[in-house]
Amino acid sequence: MEFVEKARIMDSMRINRALARLASEIVEDNHGAGHLYLVGIQRRGVPLANRLADKIADLEGERPPVGILDITLYRDDLSTVGANPIINRTDLPVDVEGKNVLLIDDVLYTGRTIRAALDQLIDFGRPRRVQLAVLVDRGKEHRELPIQADFVGKSVPTKKSEIIKVMLSDIDGDEGVAIVERPQTEGS
Repeated sequence: MEFVEKARIMDSMRINRALARLASEIVEDNHGAGHLYLVGIQRRGVPLANRLADKIADLEGERPPVGILDITLYRDDLSTVGANPIINRTDLPVDVEGKNVLLIDDVLYTGRTIRAALDQLIDFGRPRRVQLAVLVDRGKEHRELPIQADFVGKSVPTKKSEIIKVMLSDIDGDEGVAIVERPQTEGS
């Protein structure tokens, strides 16, 4: 289904600036990068985690390890996703035990993706601390679970009918964040 773009709220420069600010806030809050472990949630959280790791390396002189979580099998709506859900890989090359794990995702909406990520992460061990960084937070009025981000690139209050579309060159060939909506059908 095609969507109608209502507004382009971030371009590549704004994404880059938001990530630079997030990296600085993360380093400050964690007193350096020594115990940090960045874990990107498939799909767009993964390139965001790698970009944040690079920016943290620029600040601290050391690049924190980056892991990948695919939460597909941990979703609470798996039965509604379809008969053959696409499962990507989970790769946690460093033990999470005792680490400050920073979960990274593109958009925080209902909180259910983060709940699934926490469930999966805990199956791998007991981190010292788990924090959440998101590029876009759609606002607490959409939350279905008591989850909030520790680090937010941009807060964008949205209507239920709107969708935040994050495009990253690594995946989409385009770079930006847009508010999109399903086109109105006649009679609605």
